[in-house]
Amino acid sequence: MIQDAKRLELVRGLGAWASGAIVVGTMIGTGIFLKPAEMASEGRTVSVVFAAWIVGAILSLFGALSFAELGAAIPEAGGEYAYLRRGFGPAWGFLFGWTHSIVGRPSSLASIAAGLMRFLSFLVPAVAAPIFTVHIAIPGMTGWIKPYDFVFTWAQPLAVFWLVLMTGVNYLGVRLGGAVQVFLTAIKIISVVIVIGVAFFAPAAAPHAPDPLWPSTLNGGVLSAFLAALAAALWAYDGWEDLNLVGSEVENPQRNFPRALVGGVALVALIYLLFSAACLKVLPFDVVAASPHIASDVVQHVAGPIAGAWITVAMVISALGSMNSSVLSGARPTYAMARDGIFFKIADGVHPKYRTPARALIFQGVLTSLMALTGTFEELTNLFIFAGWIFYGLAVVALFRLRSKEPNMPRPYRCWGYPWVPGLFVAGALALTFNIWLDRPGRSSLGLLLMFAGLPFYRYWSKRASETNATPQK
Repeated sequence: MIQDAKRLELVRGLGAWASGAIVVGTMIGTGIFLKPAEMASEGRTVSVVFAAWIVGAILSLFGALSFAELGAAIPEAGGEYAYLRRGFGPAWGFLFGWTHSIVGRPSSLASIAAGLMRFLSFLVPAVAAPIFTVHIAIPGMTGWIKPYDFVFTWAQPLAVFWLVLMTGVNYLGVRLGGAVQVFLTAIKIISVVIVIGVAFFAPAAAPHAPDPLWPSTLNGGVLSAFLAALAAALWAYDGWEDLNLVGSEVENPQRNFPRALVGGVALVALIYLLFSAACLKVLPFDVVAASPHIASDVVQHVAGPIAGAWITVAMVISALGSMNSSVLSGARPTYAMARDGIFFKIADGVHPKYRTPARALIFQGVLTSLMALTGTFEELTNLFIFAGWIFYGLAVVALFRLRSKEPNMPRPYRCWGYPWVPGLFVAGALALTFNIWLDRPGRSSLGLLLMFAGLPFYRYWSKRASETNATPQK
């Protein structure tokens, strides 16, 4: 049995180090090893790339400061689910939880697993070897939905293996999951620092054409390049908000939320800037822009292929750390909604021995494994970046509403720079989502449709929950 007559609650088992490791470990995942090349390709000049890193860091830091107030004041499972419920009403909290639980977090986790397999395939090429290929084309729809070849490789079942393993670790206890996260985060930080050190202490690079430092002219093309680079940077920074999803399991949330969120984002921003500078010190700008695995190329260029293989191992560990923290935090909104009676009942319950949301973890693991097997998760992840930033912005709007609606709410930490800091974050989130919608109107509109498709379920579940509460208890 997962749950007895007296409802069990989650245990506060995440201390200061585990909380910080969730923030840093989620942010430093696959993005730092994949996005510098994309940013160079999109930004086209060194100044635009570094401007994107800096603006992305500021925007993420402003979000962390805002979420620190929310997390310290409302330390509940589900993060944005709890804040939107309290600020705007249950339906808004449900919309976040629905989007997060059904597609958002499963597709994100499957994408992390795909990145892990991509790194592993550099060490063991057989991982990417096709097992079979299926050509998929829908008759009469080829003008709208392009045919594609579904290629099944050994990477898909191996990705499921790692997802099941990390789900099992977090099933056995939040303290175990937190301890594993501290260990993996320490390894990945040391690995990134080694890459930075190798690059900065390496002999001067061979002479090459000067890197493009500044745009030749300031026009709309420069702004478009900056926004594209910024979107890539924000993907690399993404994850700072994951600690809020496990708010009911953070020890001393009044202190640990501000420290972990603000300190974690500041540390990661410094690491990213140094990493990007290290890449450009060792390799020409055009080589960086074309590199599919920039960290391995930098180390191999300086120290040879054996060192390049070792840094690829570090990249695998980095992806595992990001996967572990995402598994740990991702199941909490699912559990919170099922607990409140507005989600599938199968996801409800706390394990009596391990005190973890066991059924929600299994529910998440099944959906994630299915997405990892299909190989369609990257498109789903891109689709829900749009919806994700909508909810980041709405959560901070809820901060403003709660300041007005509940002025006497205990707030152990108040957002520094209020109202300007949270206001600028909301403006930045609005600008980003609007730009994504302009760039990809079809995909973004589909994302909105899928998000609001949960409303009929919400009406059914909320009505059932009301009838249950109205029934006299024997």
